Amino acid sequence: MDMMKTPVYLDYNATARIRPQVIELVRKVMGEVGNASSVHGFGRAARKYVEDARTQVADLINVRAPQVIFNSGATEGINTVLCGFKDKRILISAIEHPAVLESAPHSEKIPVTEDGVVDLAAFEKLLKDGAPPALICVMLVNSETGVIQPVKEIAEIAKTHSPETLVMTDAVQAAGRIPLDFNDLGADFMVLSAHKMAGPQGVGALIFREGVSFEKFMCGGGQESRQRAGTHNTAGIAGMGLAAQLAGENLPAYEDITKLRDTLENEIRKATNRAVIYGANAPRVGNTSNIGLSGADAQTQLMSLDLEGFAVSSGSACSSGAWKASHVLTAMGADEAEAKSALRISLGWATTSAEIDAFIKAYKKMADRLSS
Repeated sequence: MDMMKTPVYLDYNATARIRPQVIELVRKVMGEVGNASSVHGFGRAARKYVEDARTQVADLINVRAPQVIFNSGATEGINTVLCGFKDKRILISAIEHPAVLESAPHSEKIPVTEDGVVDLAAFEKLLKDGAPPALICVMLVNSETGVIQPVKEIAEIAKTHSPETLVMTDAVQAAGRIPLDFNDLGADFMVLSAHKMAGPQGVGALIFREGVSFEKFMCGGGQESRQRAGTHNTAGIAGMGLAAQLAGENLPAYEDITKLRDTLENEIRKATNRAVIYGANAPRVGNTSNIGLSGADAQTQLMSLDLEGFAVSSGSACSSGAWKASHVLTAMGADEAEAKSALRISLGWATTSAEIDAFIKAYKKMADRLSS
């Protein structure tokens, strides 16, 4: 009987493999007792884990620790910010995560180019055509294509037009992949998620510019400087802190991951002229590849690769189960059939060259079979 193949995980943009050091820390903290809001020794020990993590996250993005508010994840952070702008003008990029799109249904969309980058000329026109927007939302790295967005330029343009306009950026897919400097970006809000940077699921952070105010989304106790009520997820927060520290320390390793991604794309290009790599001509993070295979729907491709032991996705994990055409790719000019033919392959810290070689072989086999 044939031995089962070892499954290969290439869906880091959905959730990254947790680093072993983070697992050990989370296990250790979960084995202890103490509420971080209690004043006795057990509570103070729990509080130290929380505050150490706050410093680690702050260091990753170059802010002061009090600017970091822990929560349940990026979706909560996005909702926290947007709940204060329900009756105000909001501009968002057409390629935002569903958490932004669903939280601001009244927003106006900023177009992107065919390379998946926010169209700055169209953005400036939107600014001039109406009242100054109260908020602008543009993600720093797109979760489906890996394309890096010009958030710094967008913030500069927006605040030149209207100094009162606020800017929020979803930096979930940027953390640990490119250097982050919140102040240099010129944003007023940033959201992060632990599990995208090899930390635990269910914990994240909202970062805010000092002096800017925002509404509470979770009311109750006085946790997080009275900005986010609820008992601290001490183990998860500690894990996020260590994950943030390791993400910053391991940034140079993304050069090797980029080489693996480039090898993957080059070999697929050689194997078939039906492959389209979305965002290939724009600046991208080194771990993400979005590949369309003309004439083959993503669902069929996913099932084929899954049977071969490879885990990839067809887009954002928060919406991929619907099997709809990717709004990101259609915003880039792809038609519905093209958008439904694309897979996202996302690499991470544990990805090996042997895994990429095996994936290339499986992809070629799949592409040949589907073309016939």
